[in-house]
Amino acid sequence: MIRVLIVDDHEVVRQGLRFVLEQEPDVEVVGECGDGHDAVRAIRERAPDVVLLDLVMPGLDGLGVLRAIEDRADRPAVIVLTSFLADDRAVAAVRAGALSYLPKTTAVDRVVEAVRAAAEGGSVLDPGVAALLVERVRSTPGAEGGPLAALSRREREVLAGLSRGRSNREIARALSLSEETVKTYVSSLLAKLGVQDRTQAAIFGLQQGVVALDDALTPRDPPDPPPR
Repeated sequence: MIRVLIVDDHEVVRQGLRFVLEQEPDVEVVGECGDGHDAVRAIRERAPDVVLLDLVMPGLDGLGVLRAIEDRADRPAVIVLTSFLADDRAVAAVRAGALSYLPKTTAVDRVVEAVRAAAEGGSVLDPGVAALLVERVRSTPGAEGGPLAALSRREREVLAGLSRGRSNREIARALSLSEETVKTYVSSLLAKLGVQDRTQAAIFGLQQGVVALDDALTPRDPPDPPPR
């Protein structure tokens, strides 16, 4: 069962997301929060697997929540779901550890897909957001070159999987490896690239052309059906 916490300062948004998610047999909504301070407490007390997080809230905003939980050993996967798609916000959220970044206009089945992907370590990025992130990485001094050359062939294959938004399980299946081996490769390539998490590695891979942006944004393979 995937435990989800919904964080948004608009009650109607929280209720809508709860309704959609509670139709899924493998998802449990463990709580709702209307501000960032309550969200940090709920993350500590309810241990969600996935957090759906608004960026713009009174008091402690979404970026503040991401930074407050950044060093937690049991940090949940965070999906930013927001009305604001400005590149500065997107880049800041990814750098602070957001796994996926989607506009609130995203279709409900895409949100559910993002929740399931996040629970397995995969990411789902809106095409427009992904393009903005790649462009920002391209314009960052020192972003190109060196680190990619340090990766082994297998690490590059795993990086390609990350850039396609694949989970460790999906990468393992594609490369005929164990999930534990893929996890080891992910840890190694993160260290070599000097990035904090798999989403930052995925953006780096897109920027470096490990996979084409259009290829990375094609629909994911259908997941295994949830138990009913």
